[in-house]
Amino acid sequence: MFPWAEHLSLAALIPLAVFVWLASCIKVVNEYERAVIFRLGKVRAHPKGPGLIFIWRPIDRAVVVSLRTVVLDVPSQDIITRDNVSLKVSAVVYSRVVNPIEAVIRVESFLYATSQIAQTTLRSVLGEVTLDELLADREKLSHRLRQLIDASTEPWGIEVGAVELKSVDLPEQIQRAMGKQAEAEREKRAKVIAAEGELLASRQLLEAAHTLSQNPTAIQMRYLQTLAEISVEKNSTIVFPLPLEFLNAFGPRT
Repeated sequence: MFPWAEHLSLAALIPLAVFVWLASCIKVVNEYERAVIFRLGKVRAHPKGPGLIFIWRPIDRAVVVSLRTVVLDVPSQDIITRDNVSLKVSAVVYSRVVNPIEAVIRVESFLYATSQIAQTTLRSVLGEVTLDELLADREKLSHRLRQLIDASTEPWGIEVGAVELKSVDLPEQIQRAMGKQAEAEREKRAKVIAAEGELLASRQLLEAAHTLSQNPTAIQMRYLQTLAEISVEKNSTIVFPLPLEFLNAFGPRT
């Protein structure tokens, strides 16, 4: 088909074939990757990389695995809590490969398997708690989820670093009931604070009355101070306090 092919000798084709074969055997592995080598179907004891590696093709096959942390978005799951409240909860799972060989040979797709484990564990754990516990102890629940998911993925060479509950979608009627409950709690606290203020004020007034009753001159000084405070304001009313003992001169009080 090509006229120039007839002039190529066998001695010229052999070095070219060797060069192409050597080029196909050289592979570059990044710093955050490791290459799991299979030789005639059997996995080698240690993964290769990072850097420039050499594999014997076609008897060797390399599977490159990333060691970086992967963020898995767990979609919203329908949860029924222990107190029979239906809601939707979504989460985020942070995981990474710590053993590339186990991640390749123990499970077909470790990312998909980790995601499925996270979904089932999320439903089972949150179904054992009440709504109040879910809303108040999210950090504690996240820690428990991380432990359970990590225990399930450990045989696959996957380490779960953290699990965070991203959102909790409550039904509208539950939101209204929680709003009424919060409003009632605020009103109760306001009434308790007001009652405590009245009690404290009454105690202070009683103590002040006892102090003033010990010295009649103190009562007169308090009258004059009150008159000075009233005179500062711009009004037409003049209040002149008289001691009650002054009325004794006009006769006994009934």
